[in-house]
Amino acid sequence: MSHLGYYRIAAVVPRLRIADVEYNLEQMLAAGKEAEQQQAQVLLYPEFCFSGYSCSDLFFQPHLQRACLKALQDWAARTADWDVLSIVSLPILIHDALYNVAAAVRSGRILGLVPKSVLPNYREFYERRQFRPASDLRVPELRIGSDIVPIGTDLIFSDNSDLKMGIEICEDLWSVVPPSSSLALQGARLIVNPSASNELAGKASYRRQLVSQQSARCLAAYAYASAGVHESTQDVVYGGHCLIAENGRIVAEGARFARESTTIYADVDLARLGSARLSESSFADAVMPGLGAARLVEFTPFDSICDLRYAQVAARPFLPSPSQSAERCEEILQIQAAGLAKRLEHSSAKTMVIGISGGLDSTLALLVCARACALLGLPCSVIEAVTMPGFGTTGRTYQNALSMIRLVGASLMEVDIKAACLLHFKDLDFDPALRTTTYENVQARERTKMLMNLANKTGGLVVGTGDLSEIALGWSTYNGDHMSMYAVNCSIPKTLIRCLIENVARQSSPELRDVLLDVNATPVSPELLPPSDDGTIEQKTEEVLGPYDLHDFYLYHFIKYAAEPKKLRALAIRAFAGEYDEALIDRSLHIFLRRFFAMQFKRSCIPDGPKVGSIALSPRGDWRMPSDACSALWLADLPRP
Repeated sequence: MSHLGYYRIAAVVPRLRIADVEYNLEQMLAAGKEAEQQQAQVLLYPEFCFSGYSCSDLFFQPHLQRACLKALQDWAARTADWDVLSIVSLPILIHDALYNVAAAVRSGRILGLVPKSVLPNYREFYERRQFRPASDLRVPELRIGSDIVPIGTDLIFSDNSDLKMGIEICEDLWSVVPPSSSLALQGARLIVNPSASNELAGKASYRRQLVSQQSARCLAAYAYASAGVHESTQDVVYGGHCLIAENGRIVAEGARFARESTTIYADVDLARLGSARLSESSFADAVMPGLGAARLVEFTPFDSICDLRYAQVAARPFLPSPSQSAERCEEILQIQAAGLAKRLEHSSAKTMVIGISGGLDSTLALLVCARACALLGLPCSVIEAVTMPGFGTTGRTYQNALSMIRLVGASLMEVDIKAACLLHFKDLDFDPALRTTTYENVQARERTKMLMNLANKTGGLVVGTGDLSEIALGWSTYNGDHMSMYAVNCSIPKTLIRCLIENVARQSSPELRDVLLDVNATPVSPELLPPSDDGTIEQKTEEVLGPYDLHDFYLYHFIKYAAEPKKLRALAIRAFAGEYDEALIDRSLHIFLRRFFAMQFKRSCIPDGPKVGSIALSPRGDWRMPSDACSALWLADLPRP
């Protein structure tokens, strides 16, 4: 069985000579042996790999047909000891008609044959001259040697685990309704395409889009291998374009026009694709007229374990790519500001009341408030920005808070909460020398009480600052900073908040930019415990919980793809190799799972707020979970930290 749902896919373009079947078979075996040694589990070759695609009317020659069929049988025999599922293609004569067929081969067996559905017959292509489409086929199986082999476009090849593979051939992908669409609806998570697509100026870009979009539409992995430069160049040139995509993202691509054999590899997560389909109800609801049940062709599971060396596992999956960062950050800020502006209009609020600590979350929320003012044509003075120094407030965060409020143009109110908290300690008969959660939470609730009452006084709305990472971990004071009237950061994780602030900093005046960048560089802290003797932050959240980089990583894979604990651990070790050691990964993963389950009661009653990405934890929308769910089953799957 493959490693945690991952399978290693290889797309190969071997050297060939037109119609020299024995030579081509040897080239395929040499290239395939190298891929097998790299622990490839699915091995895809281009269209008509035994003969070459550009044989044209030579396909009518029985001598070539028999040679290709013998090559298929030889391929099966000579790869019998490979732990690989290979896909090769050839012309096959059936009832006096030729078909363009792809064969799936495993452990010396020809598992099944899939004929091409859509035959191009325009401009440089004239396949209908030699071949018949799959719709003309009238037999469900075919004898090859002593074996009876299923044939048809309805075959799905399965290893009784996460690998369920469908096949379409070249032009099938370019059609209005590709066969892979129906194959995906019938369970195929991997689509392979042996192809012969000639090169034209701009065609590679379109081909790349086709592959990525079909993989996204089908919630599938898609492997594509096209004929190379050793095809005939009589009228066109083939480039050997190889692509592997996973749910809309190209994860491997080969160089075109290579003179030697080339192979690309990708480790694709087929278990994750199954989880995505399970949660995307529109996938299961898709209806295709006349769609029958696929025939499942089963084979023994793979013995080898993938080491994920070709897997693309982003360490910070919430962050946009550098090329898209500015555009994506701007879009997120617009969503936040538009949501807040609508709530202000609907509630007829006269002010926005917000607590400013000088930390990441309140900084982003203040910037969103300023954008909402711009949308509504209001002066930023309607923002009632309140800084509330407590027992843990440091000079750095305090000064940054004051500077931001001034530079944004908000109204400043300063309320020192220490006296009120000491009075409350007295009422509680609590010794403030005890630095317990009572000591911390009294401060958090005092601040929230101040903001709520100020909103009443000014006819305003309290803007919440808590982020998605804190909501996931329950890192907030119940009915303290946990509560607001509209929570603008509720679906933005901590790692993304830094990115958003940095984006705003680049567009700001030098003075505001310096403040924003210093906020980004300040350790994350609730500042509820007294600072160190030198005045610096003593209470650092990530020293208690573990890095937010890790928690956001766990959150992404746990919620979006229902990754199991062992898989979360393995992916984190892969993604953060050289950055965080396994001991820290184990400790923080235990903390994440324990707190995620234990703190659901806080999420069950969180305020409204805008969803900006694919993951949110609103109990009214994305995440419904009983507050009494137990984490024991998940924790038992992990080594003790």
